Amino acid sequence: VQLQASGGGLVQAGGSLRLSCAASGRIATIRAIGWFRQAPGKEREFVARMRWDGDFAYVEEDRFTISRDNAKDTVYLQMNSLKPEDTAVYSCAASSGSYISSVPTRYNYWGQGTLVTVSS
Repeated sequence: VQLQASGGGLVQAGGSLRLSCAASGRIATIRAIGWFRQAPGKEREFVARMRWDGDFAYVEEDRFTISRDNAKDTVYLQMNSLKPEDTAVYSCAASSGSYISSVPTRYNYWGQGTLVTVSS
């Protein structure tokens, strides 16, 4: 499985961004998809997750929404009302395991990450 994250950039506080995660390869093995972020000097943290079919979606922040375009095998992270503390590298990850987890180690495929910078 290969994951390609995109959509990051520089945005002012209060603005919005939509990140995309395009999956390719052995997509049939994907059971869950997650978004994580890592700010400079901080540990990676969970942002959102859902089962690959779109069910059981969960986000850590009410300002964010995770969704999937089934026709494109692409997962999105819509981020609204962005804050400077949302600045981080955002990565998507896929799991072929049985759990829809918030734990990074449960995910066995990772994209390269896309940088989101929110200015105050």
